[in-house]
Amino acid sequence: MIEDKVRLEFMGDQALLLRLPEDVSIETGEALDRLLSLRAALLREFEGVRGIEDIIIGYRSVAVYARFEDVAPEDLLARARRAIQGSGGAPVASTRPGAVVTLPVVYGGSFGPDLGEVAERAGLSPQDVIRLHQEAVYRVAMVGFSPGFAYLIGLPEPLRVPRRETPRSRVEQGSVGIAGFQTGVYSFATPGGWQIIGRTPVALFDVRRSSPSLLAPGDEVRFEAVTEEEYHGGFGAYT
Repeated sequence: MIEDKVRLEFMGDQALLLRLPEDVSIETGEALDRLLSLRAALLREFEGVRGIEDIIIGYRSVAVYARFEDVAPEDLLARARRAIQGSGGAPVASTRPGAVVTLPVVYGGSFGPDLGEVAERAGLSPQDVIRLHQEAVYRVAMVGFSPGFAYLIGLPEPLRVPRRETPRSRVEQGSVGIAGFQTGVYSFATPGGWQIIGRTPVALFDVRRSSPSLLAPGDEVRFEAVTEEEYHGGFGAYT
């Protein structure tokens, strides 16, 4: 059983990390399913326990952040082991069951300067790239890099092109990129090396929201092509 191979290690005095074995696939969503089930079991095990600050999913791990002055490391380990043994049931499909977030995107032009290169590498027309990208349903594998940046799995095989050889010093907020088997949206303007094929007006992170990050691990995402006029005129409607 995979649950028997989960490795536990402390991240200094900040957290306990539960790591899946390397042969659990990230690309297929197997790792995500296991981690969602594991996180659900950890939430049950640590419910009401003083000192637990957060339980966060990564690509192949889940971290239990805790104040060690309030919860003993040995108690963390014992509870985590019980959670591991209790997490082998049916995978949890989503942190918000049934929710699919649709993000409007202007593809190509100044909004997606790498669309042509992606099409050339894939041996497709730009229109086919757009069609394939927006036909797929993606899953949020993890959130990281910058607040609200969601790594999405489920990219169609023909669109799986490598990162740019030279990263850009600035990628605009809302830029939709491709890197290997992933697609994602830049939540802030930052340096980045993903192939940029479009841009969305939707704010992926907003501290004014009750949950600042729009997306969470397990959520499903679709992209929908819109015009530049719709982009400029509908920012408020989408955010």
